[in-house]
Amino acid sequence: MHKEILTLKSNRNEVRKFEDLLDRVNEEFGLEKEKFINLKIACSEALINAIVHGNEEKDFKKVYTEIIYDEKSVMIRILDEGSGFNITQIPDPTSEENLFKENGRGLYIIKSLVDDFVCTSTAEGTEFVLKSYK
Repeated sequence: MHKEILTLKSNRNEVRKFEDLLDRVNEEFGLEKEKFINLKIACSEALINAIVHGNEEKDFKKVYTEIIYDEKSVMIRILDEGSGFNITQIPDPTSEENLFKENGRGLYIIKSLVDDFVCTSTAEGTEFVLKSYK
């Protein structure tokens, strides 16, 4: 098992640092191209969510990331320092009344792009765990 850790500032420009690390990890891990692109998009969406919605782009807050991988799977953990949210109150973006809304699709997109996705949110922050298998 291999593990990479990266702490990011609450700034959208920091996402590129994580993407570069993920590129380097995948050189060794070897996820198929389409699956890797989907994972990268999902991670970027989760990071933007953590930076903008979780940490509200506050300079003093951080986003903590881990990439853990072995010969079968790659798992990404993303943790913000926000005040959390009630996951059960996220509206379904596929329901008719939400189809034309400009936001509210992030978690749905993430879930659709990876093999496993878990979101845990408390008053101390939100954690996203994304997993893709070879």
